[in-house]
Amino acid sequence: MSAPEADAGGPLESPAYPPLVRILAVVLIVDLIGFGLWSLPALRSAEWSTPGLLLFGGAAVCIAWVGYWIVYSRTRLEGDVLTQTWLWNKRESAANVAQLKLVHWPWVDRIIAPRLLVRRRNGAVTWFHSADARLLTGFAERVALRLASDRRHSS
Repeated sequence: MSAPEADAGGPLESPAYPPLVRILAVVLIVDLIGFGLWSLPALRSAEWSTPGLLLFGGAAVCIAWVGYWIVYSRTRLEGDVLTQTWLWNKRESAANVAQLKLVHWPWVDRIIAPRLLVRRRNGAVTWFHSADARLLTGFAERVALRLASDRRHSS
């Protein structure tokens, strides 16, 4: 897909993770909740210290929080801006990109989401995941067009 095709069709959006990964996250969370309920009698009879209880509760909250974001995280390409909702929202403009690296193995798309390593001009690095690799390659094409344009204007 070329950059003009994406512009003509409006913004591109996809889940950040493939369906199988999202289903697996739900299954694991439900299994952990089930195991916790099954273990409740033993957990109640145990002698808990406050730090141990806080650690156990904090781990449960972290697992549920990350599971939620694996299921509901979205990646969106609108114009020259790539955005991913996650624990914190990631946002990058093609104008700020110094280097890209696409990590995509088509034969494992169902379990490993295609991802794009984005290195900014200031050296910061961010990973973007998308269940649809076309979204990431669309952003890479926009970056390439921008870099080519910058080189033409600087020479």
